[in-house]
Amino acid sequence: MLALTVLLAACVAKPGPAPAFRAAAAPIWSAAAFQPGQAAGTWRQVADFRDAGSCGSGGVEITPDAQGLRLAGTLCLAGKAETVSGTAPLVGPGRLRVKGEDWWVIWVDSGYRTLAIATPSGRFGIVLDRGAIPADRLNAAREIFDFNGYRTEALTAL
Repeated sequence: MLALTVLLAACVAKPGPAPAFRAAAAPIWSAAAFQPGQAAGTWRQVADFRDAGSCGSGGVEITPDAQGLRLAGTLCLAGKAETVSGTAPLVGPGRLRVKGEDWWVIWVDSGYRTLAIATPSGRFGIVLDRGAIPADRLNAAREIFDFNGYRTEALTAL
């Protein structure tokens, strides 16, 4: 009976590791000049990294507060819809902690219309925009992700 139990346990499918969209050894930089107060407003998810998954475009409302940035919305992260709500403390220049995970702003355009957000772990990367993103800003975000070690072939425009 013990042998049967061990055999059955060995057949149980275990969840695979979370997808890593960036090379673990690659350096990653956050945008040191990021000004949290200028990120206030409504953002629409216009691109993300995914190998699979079927969630669509998400969105988030960002409000500065004394402890960091208050987030409220739902985003498609690595192909899975995730609710984000509450305050994300600032833990460094261009660096937030969201639900225990580091989210780094790796690029923001000069008009604060587009944000590229990455995780050092490579679990996900997203591009947020205040409206419809033009091709030049989406290409700039793609180049920044590439510079930070991301597999840009997995970046999907939404």
